[in-house]
This record gives sequence, C-alpha cells and structure tokens, in this order.
Amino acid sequence: MSAPEAPARPPRQSPLRRFFAIVRNTWRGLTSMRTALMLLFLLALAAIPGALLPQRTLNAQKVDKYIADRPTLGHLMDRVQLFDVFSSFWFTAIYALLFISLIGCIVPRVFDHYKALRTPPVAVPRRLSRLPHHYSVEVEQPPAEAIAQARKQLRGWRVIERSDDDAVTLSAEKGYFREFGNLVFHLALVGLLIAIAVGKMFGYEGNVIVIADGGPGFCTSSISAFDSFRAGNLIDGTGLTPLCVRVKDFRADYLPNGEAQMFTADISYQTAKDLNDNTWQNTTVQVNHPLRVEGDRVYVQGHGYAPTFTVTYPDGQTRTQTVQWEPTGDATFLSSGVMRFDPPAGMYASDADTRKHQIAIEGLFAPTAFMHGTLLSSSYPALTDPAVAIDIYRGETGLDTGRSQSVFSLDPEMIRQQRLVKQTRVNLKPGEFATLSDGTKVRFDGAKQWANLQVSHDPSQQWVLVCAVTMMAGLLVSLLVKRRRIWLRAYPAGERDPGETPDDKRRTVVEMGGLARTDQAGWGGEFDRLRVRLLGGSPTESTGE
Repeated sequence: MSAPEAPARPPRQSPLRRFFAIVRNTWRGLTSMRTALMLLFLLALAAIPGALLPQRTLNAQKVDKYIADRPTLGHLMDRVQLFDVFSSFWFTAIYALLFISLIGCIVPRVFDHYKALRTPPVAVPRRLSRLPHHYSVEVEQPPAEAIAQARKQLRGWRVIERSDDDAVTLSAEKGYFREFGNLVFHLALVGLLIAIAVGKMFGYEGNVIVIADGGPGFCTSSISAFDSFRAGNLIDGTGLTPLCVRVKDFRADYLPNGEAQMFTADISYQTAKDLNDNTWQNTTVQVNHPLRVEGDRVYVQGHGYAPTFTVTYPDGQTRTQTVQWEPTGDATFLSSGVMRFDPPAGMYASDADTRKHQIAIEGLFAPTAFMHGTLLSSSYPALTDPAVAIDIYRGETGLDTGRSQSVFSLDPEMIRQQRLVKQTRVNLKPGEFATLSDGTKVRFDGAKQWANLQVSHDPSQQWVLVCAVTMMAGLLVSLLVKRRRIWLRAYPAGERDPGETPDDKRRTVVEMGGLARTDQAGWGGEFDRLRVRLLGGSPTESTGE
C-alpha cells in the first residue's frame, strides 16, 4: 500500500506581492468606519490632558510653576509634551490618521450612493406575504389601471412599473436623503478638520496690555508690539493685518460680593484705510463681543490696575510713570509690581553716578484699601479707595544692562549684591509722598485701569462655522429620514373560466408589501396610512406582521 501523497503547498508569493498585500490590508483596516470611530474617540481622549493641564501656548508661567512644584513628574510630563498637547507629535498623528481614515471611508460611499441613485428600485419579491408589512385586497379595476391609480399617489417616490403576463408590478423606494445626510455629515466633519488645521497653520494670536484713559495704545506693526504672541506654523510674524487700538475707557461691573459681571472697553481703532488720513473709529468691546475688522478679532479678556508715581529729584526735575501691575490672584484685585526710574540726563557727573541713583519701587496696590495694622490688603475689586504699600530702592536697577527683566518684580540678585539698596518702606494714598535721604520725593498719584486685549487672526473661522452648521443639518437629516420600500402586484383574481372572453370584467387582486431599510418606530403606522391612500380600506385593518 502506497503512502498518501502530501498536500501540495500553495505557490509562494514574491516579496513585492507580499508587500502590496500588507499595504492593501493596512489601508482597508485604516479606512474602515470602525477605525474612524476609534480614532475619533482616541482624539477626544487625547484632548483631555490639554483641558486639565496648563498649556505652554496659553500660560507659560503657569507651566513653569507646575514643573517647579513637581520636578521629577513635571519634567517627565514635559518630555512627552503634555504641556503642548495640541501641537504634540502624538496628537498630530491621531489627527492625521483620523483625517486619512475619514477620507478613505467617505469617498467610496459617495460613489456607492451615486450608483444607488442611478439603480432602479428592486423588483417585487416573489412572496410579498413574507415581508414584515403586507396587505392584500380585491378591486374592480384591471391590474394596469389599479397600479396606475396607486402610482399617482406616490409623488416623491422613485417608482418603476413592470409587466409580467397578466400581472403588473410596481416598485417604489424613498429615503435616499438619509444616506445623503450621513455623507454630508461626514464630509462636513472632514471640512471642519481641514478648516481647523488651516487656522492653526495660518492664524496667529497676540496678547497686549493697554492702559486706559490716555494710554498710548498699540499697533500690530510687528510681534514686538505684543506682550505674548503665538503664531501659526506657517506664520513668521511679518505681514500682520495693520491695526491700531487705543482704550479710551474701561469699566468693570461687579456684583455686591465682588464677583465680576461684565468688562466693557470703549476703544478707538484704525485699520489700513484709516492710517493714510489718520482717522479713528470708535466702538465698544465686551466679553464675547469682540471687534471684528479686516479678518481679525479684538477681544477684551481681563483687566487690572496701573499705579502712577512721580519722582521729584533734588534739583526739582520730575519723572512720572504709569505701569501695569499684576493681580495676585485675589478676587479683590490686590496687585503687585515694580517701577524703575532713571535720573534726568546731566544730573550727575558720570554714567556710573547716574546708575547708582536710579530709583526702583516694588510693592502692593489695593483698589479698595483695607489695613490690618500696617499690612495692606484689598476689600473690593473696584477702584474706590486706592492705596499702595511699597519698598523704595536706590541703586542700579539693571536698566542699562541689556538683560531682559520682569516687569512685575525686581532682580533679587541685584538686591543681594547690595547694588540696589532699600531706602524705606511706606504706605501711601493718592497725593501722599515719601522723602528719601537725599531729598528725592516719591509721590503716589493714583491709578488707572488697564485692559488685556487679544488680537486673533483665523482665516478659516467662517469655514469652521459653515462646516459645523452643515454637520448639524446632515446629522438631523440622517436621523429623521427613514429609508423604506414598498411593492405592489396586481393580477386577475382566480382562474379564467373556459367560456369567459377577454372582454369580460374580472376582479383584480392587489398585494402590497413594505420594508424599512432601518427598523425604526413609526414605519408600521406610515405603512398603514400609505395603504389606505393607495388601496383604501380601514386604517385599523391589520396588515399582518
């Protein structure tokens, strides 16, 4: 007895064919709807750290403080870009894969829907009684006339008639708009992703503090005009939209408990066409009611106070400054900050002597002063009873070193090296002053308000709105429209008698069946109403299921 033959091995594929097979299978998996839904969920999950953790693009100082408070964990989180979530490599990868997956899912479905629109309705099934909804009735009209009468009632349906011996059939279908709405929703989602990506690449956002009531304002001539500036990936800071803004007045409305209710800024602005003839336009900006001009939006995001100090030198010359101070986070707007004054030119014999007689002021400002002994605090955020508690220094403030310095604090190294020496500590109200040992007087003149303005440029913002509205419209259509089919078959009742002639009238049996592509509540009731309209009969008569 011979041994059984070993089964033949399948032919071995070439490496190139195996490579193309891997690519094909990977593409099919990536472009499946299940993968798209998983990537959409993953994108939402990946955005959670961006909402819970401070982001460097929004508040770099808060990120630095977070890392300083948690040296080990903070640096590890920074390494995986948890403080730059929306520009991180992993968020961008998910975003790009979702975009590719959606395109791969939608494009074939668009062609399939186009083919479905050109395909005639399905022929009448052989046995209509097996459908979930069916009905049968005898009528007096001939089959062709019964079908023609029913067809007149099917306006808006895609209908096709067929004849088979003595039977006449009718196939009707409706609800193609459901798939159309579904495709519109997904296409609009792709458009929304594209618009957001374009906005991130070509948009920019800058923040600047502007002192109200006579402050100098600012112009978007360059990024140096802003206190902070975030540019899109394809923006180098040049070619910004020409815009100049001055804050004429700023008002903050508060509830009795001190909670801010509304910020209102009366501003003057110039656009490109106004710069030539130096004309100013006036408007009012509030929270969530920005100035929209030349494709840019100017928001008011917050406010604070800018104390005014005047330094009178021994020879009678004066220097006055109004500088914004930073709120300490207290709801009463207790603020801290510094000011630096350079003596008038020629007052001292040499530059070294001039540097030694620079004046620095550091301290706290309270819009509504409340004293705990000699300690100053604030009891209300409105500017009702301003006061300051300041330390006055003399020496080298670092103005001539060329090094960048904080506008809200002095360099502690200058104080430690005794290059900047404290002269006095004093509490002052408007009009009060302190006199230093050399006769220099430092007077507190009051305070003005400053507004934090944000200039945002997003060339795709209108398309984001259009895509979002289109998504909602497509979603509503896909949820409200039902895809359904009905069939009718009309044929003579019974067999023809041997002596019956073709001219003799016979009753006609009309069968009707219905099927919904998606089983939704309400189709049974619609089928019954449609049956009554087409074939008559009682609305409560059973159709059989």
